[in-house]
Amino acid sequence: MSNKLINGISKEDRKSQEELYKQFYSYGMSICLRYSANREESVEILHDGYLKVFHHFDRYDPKRPFTLWFRRILINGAINYYKKNQNHSQNIGLENVSEIPDHGKTASDDLKYMDMIQLIQALPMQYRTVFNLYVIEGYEHQEISELLGISTGTSKSNLHRARQKLRAMLTVRNHEKAGVKND
Repeated sequence: MSNKLINGISKEDRKSQEELYKQFYSYGMSICLRYSANREESVEILHDGYLKVFHHFDRYDPKRPFTLWFRRILINGAINYYKKNQNHSQNIGLENVSEIPDHGKTASDDLKYMDMIQLIQALPMQYRTVFNLYVIEGYEHQEISELLGISTGTSKSNLHRARQKLRAMLTVRNHEKAGVKND
């Protein structure tokens, strides 16, 4: 991130904020999609994250990569969203999942990535959140239990169940693809 952009955001310059928003939108959305059930939730978490960035930009250390700080804000926002909505969570069908392609990859890479995001999004919220924190973000079960306000055993159980559900969904999809090829 350029010094000019950092200075502009520090001075609450709207053009600089807009430039930062556009520059990191895809990156932020890719993180939020893993934690949400649909695109609307992802956008809500992302926009809340940008508001925190703009209101607390004085906490950003320009000597460190912006993406690390932004990622932490988004993950914490997703955890807060989970806590706020865990009683209202619902499992969605794969047909309701929206796509956000990453323009830095090939079409084949996009399909594989979006297939995995669709599967993760189809998990119940509590499984999805623990799976993302443990597998993708690298948190330990003790850390997850503290972040989510659940026991370590519940974290381990949710991860185990998430993996079982993902395996089952992958098996079904692989059988469906094999059936299409054989027709």
